[in-house]
Amino acid sequence: MSSSCRSSGTSYPAASGLEAKRLRLLHELAPNAITVVVLVNPNYPDTERQLTEVQEAALALGVQLLVLKATSESDFDPAFATLIQRQAGALLVASDPFLFSRRDQIIALAARHAVPAIYQVRENAVSGGVDELWN
Repeated sequence: MSSSCRSSGTSYPAASGLEAKRLRLLHELAPNAITVVVLVNPNYPDTERQLTEVQEAALALGVQLLVLKATSESDFDPAFATLIQRQAGALLVASDPFLFSRRDQIIALAARHAVPAIYQVRENAVSGGVDELWN
């Protein structure tokens, strides 16, 4: 199953299985991360499918997930405060047009807090994010 999303003039597929692959790669990059934050926009229609996929992968990997929600720019600072307070070892930013549009803010917060993170598209890695899966 594949669909296409547009954000800021950028198109990327929302492919089935991708979120689980990204979690597995993040686990390889940060193997000591016991808790991984999944940052989602609950208003995005594909969020529930993405979360189900990530939860199944987390169970297989023995990783605990902490789902944090962001629907506006003002949600990021509190989300990262929770990430730090809960001592999460890594961050997976869900595929979502809104989160993609705020990538610079998310990347800066992840860098400031030294949290390994994985993002949805190449542009995030180019902007300074740790990794991405699109090639």
